[in-house]
Amino acid sequence: MEKKVKRVYVDTTVVYGAPAKEYSEDSRQFWNAVRNGEIRIIASDVLVNEIERAPQRVRELYRKIPELQIERIESTDESDALAKRYIAEGVVGETHFEDCQHIALATIHNANALVSWNFGDIVYRRAGYNDINEKLGYHNIIIQSPKQFMEANNESM
Repeated sequence: MEKKVKRVYVDTTVVYGAPAKEYSEDSRQFWNAVRNGEIRIIASDVLVNEIERAPQRVRELYRKIPELQIERIESTDESDALAKRYIAEGVVGETHFEDCQHIALATIHNANALVSWNFGDIVYRRAGYNDINEKLGYHNIIIQSPKQFMEANNESM
């Protein structure tokens, strides 16, 4: 039986976190699964814009992702409205609009999961994002760290 490739939205912290000592082994496992074709990255214009403002080493890490493993998506009025709704409902403050855009884009594009090393504003607030998604008729989105994602999917990958 052929394994199904997971479509995973990554935020910028997953690229930033790759070389960080405390995240290095977990990040390495995640990125190896991407290179091995087990995970297809959903990369938005929001992610690309953040990467362009990042240090050179981060931009280089992003450029090393195999092009065949990237699904590119763009922000829309719908995704921006959903991101603004997360803020209006108090999931996070106005300064976290880009974080909210990541969640909205992953939701609208039916990602299998969103992975992030941003625990405070994304991972630990997943219930708030999903409450809004449910209220508006969107599906719940799995939001995990790369480590949590790999542990949860180790059997199927």
